[in-house]
Amino acid sequence: MVATRRLNFERIPQAAVLAATFFIASLLSVPVGPSSVHLILNGLMGIILGWSAVPAILIALIMQAVFFGYGGLLVLGVNTLNIALPALICSALFAPILHRSSGRQLFYLGALCGAVGVLLTGTLVSLSLGLSGSAYLPAAKIVLATYAPLMLAEAAVTGFTLAFIIKVAPELIRVQE
Repeated sequence: MVATRRLNFERIPQAAVLAATFFIASLLSVPVGPSSVHLILNGLMGIILGWSAVPAILIALIMQAVFFGYGGLLVLGVNTLNIALPALICSALFAPILHRSSGRQLFYLGALCGAVGVLLTGTLVSLSLGLSGSAYLPAAKIVLATYAPLMLAEAAVTGFTLAFIIKVAPELIRVQE
């Protein structure tokens, strides 16, 4: 509700592109131990879209649930919270210092943003599982451990993407209100 009120209508095309990117990237699962991981891109979405990331993530998750049965409609709220809240936190933490950075600092800032987004999402997913019942505690620990390699991949993707966007089209990234 808050995100739709704060929705910046000028950001809708960017939100659509990033929602589609999130939709496709998260369909590609990589097996890690007894679980699997996929790119989340919530750090990147948060730093570019700010509050507009919330409806973009929600729409992509709805499409995944309806078209492929991923996630499911019953857990749509908790999945959206687990991915969108870290996007908003990344926006609040990293967007204000983004425009004071240059060169390699942009890559490192983007990498840190991507890693923090995944770390927060992994923590929230593990908490969601753990709070669902004591039978889920072993799964929660395994899920959290599988997010470690994903943090590295997401850091690289977000770092390179953010540095590239700032280099070729810096107007796409504005500090969010």
